Amino acid sequence: MSARIIDGKRISEEIREEIKQEVERLLARDVRPGLAVVLVGEDAASQVYVRNKAKACDDLGFYSEVHRLPASTTQDELLALIDRLNGQASIHGILVQLPLPKHIQEKAVIDAIAVDKDVDGFHPVSVGNLMIGDDALLPCTPSGVIELLKRTGNDPAGKHAVVIGRSNIVGKPVSMLLLRENATVTMTHSRTPNLPEVARQADILVVAVGVAQLVKRDWVKPGAVVVDVGMNRLDNGKLCGDVDYDDVAPVAGWITPVPGGVGPMTITMLMQNTLKSAKRTHGIA
Repeated sequence: MSARIIDGKRISEEIREEIKQEVERLLARDVRPGLAVVLVGEDAASQVYVRNKAKACDDLGFYSEVHRLPASTTQDELLALIDRLNGQASIHGILVQLPLPKHIQEKAVIDAIAVDKDVDGFHPVSVGNLMIGDDALLPCTPSGVIELLKRTGNDPAGKHAVVIGRSNIVGKPVSMLLLRENATVTMTHSRTPNLPEVARQADILVVAVGVAQLVKRDWVKPGAVVVDVGMNRLDNGKLCGDVDYDDVAPVAGWITPVPGGVGPMTITMLMQNTLKSAKRTHGIA
């Protein structure tokens, strides 16, 4: 057996084409989705992410603003900018790039973003709506995972999904989304006894722990779908995931590569959330 590759780049491009067509229809009604991205400081990786988000907006016909603030920006100054963007009609989504400088409280910033513009899906109200199954702007990477599964015919309904990792950004929300899709979900983490044994029970194995090549072939049930959310850099400079791809691919039924699997989906789902917010704001079904 050799796993079929879940091509996140191709699926992402598919979704972006759908978004682009929908934006064209909105523009005909004089509605243009708008995204504001705020970057505080000079973090190199964050600057790359922000550039990619601005390019995605341009490619899809969105209105976009990028606010680059010095690392010395105070929390009050950042909150004042968010307050202004909350009230700006041309902006339907606000994203503050993490991590923030240490003197700024991440929770205070997330809480300050208006719920209807919370395109990251991190606001406590958004998280609560996700938990109880109400309509919400969903966290981008977890919702990207669900899209990858659905668009490759791997419907989670009735399957046993095991999630390795319990972060607020991926592990917890992807578990809730899998549950919403009628999977039976086991959430595991670093203190789970016999973790490889639990992982081997999975029809769908989602790995998001930030440990390079942690998951080996003896963690994976033959034919399982393996979704690797990890992104790590080895000593030789090569990128890899939390799954040992070469070891696991001969056993799995489907697998996401790193790079080119989950990664391309995150910004695409951010665009999807901004589009959804714009439609909501203007009462468009």
